[in-house]
Amino acid sequence: MRNRKMHRSRLGFSEAGEAGKVVKRHTNISARRTAVSLQIWMIATTIVFAFFPPSASAQLQGPVQDIGVRPDLLKDVGMEQRLNDSIPLNLAFRDEHGKPVQLSEYFGYKPVILSLVYYNCPMLCTQVLNGLESSMKLIPMDVGKQFNVITVSIDPTERPVLAEAKQALYTGLYGRPGAAQGWHFLTGDEQQIRQLANSVGFRYADDPDSKQFAHASAIIVLTPEGKISRYFYGIQFPSRDLRLALVEASEGKIGTPVDQVLLFCYHYDPSTGKYGLLISRLIQAAGAVTVLAIAGLILVLYRKEHYALPERRT
Repeated sequence: MRNRKMHRSRLGFSEAGEAGKVVKRHTNISARRTAVSLQIWMIATTIVFAFFPPSASAQLQGPVQDIGVRPDLLKDVGMEQRLNDSIPLNLAFRDEHGKPVQLSEYFGYKPVILSLVYYNCPMLCTQVLNGLESSMKLIPMDVGKQFNVITVSIDPTERPVLAEAKQALYTGLYGRPGAAQGWHFLTGDEQQIRQLANSVGFRYADDPDSKQFAHASAIIVLTPEGKISRYFYGIQFPSRDLRLALVEASEGKIGTPVDQVLLFCYHYDPSTGKYGLLISRLIQAAGAVTVLAIAGLILVLYRKEHYALPERRT
């Protein structure tokens, strides 16, 4: 009897073990099927989205639908080039000391760099002035000697005391003697500011909510007669381009012979506001140098041969 019970017990354990193995096998199979089904579903979803993407209208729902749409405030903001046009030199402003001045007082003998900013600008105007000051440091001409700089505030509420502080700051950073006599910071009335801005194609807008101005970032180079010669955009102005623009605006009255050669080889592109190397001019210049070198060599050889001839004895 005892043996029969032990035998039955062993049979029970064996059957339970076999049952457990079966259950485990079924569990593994179910897990594998679930994983395969999930992979198939993910692949099918990817294929559907690849060949049938959501419509553009569905993708642009919500706040992102305004991306690329220009705000109303900025629709009238920009820069329109008016090369060779003259600015009205009879416009009246106040200099950094509050003295009434006309623009004509800064013209007549030297080219002029004009920048339109406002002195309480939190970011862009400061970067424009910083870029201008840094570029002028790298050219051999001096502010006040070879050219003048006029910075005009487009904010009619700003006063000369603020303009004076700006002049002290930037002429101090520039660091060359006589800069305060050549770099002037002006303020003025709305009508005068608008006339000057319109004459150079500088369009800006006042935002009453933020009490700031939306405007372009650029500087303008003018001739001694007040004609618009060159535009430079952005907040950094290559010193080579600024140097060539000043030489060109002065009609060769400032600069060196090297600057004249560079002007021959470089051409101003109004669309980019930069000077680019003109390959045809460079080839002409190289050809001229080659011809002169060959002519010089022939002359030297001729003289050597002439002096080397033996003298005839009589």
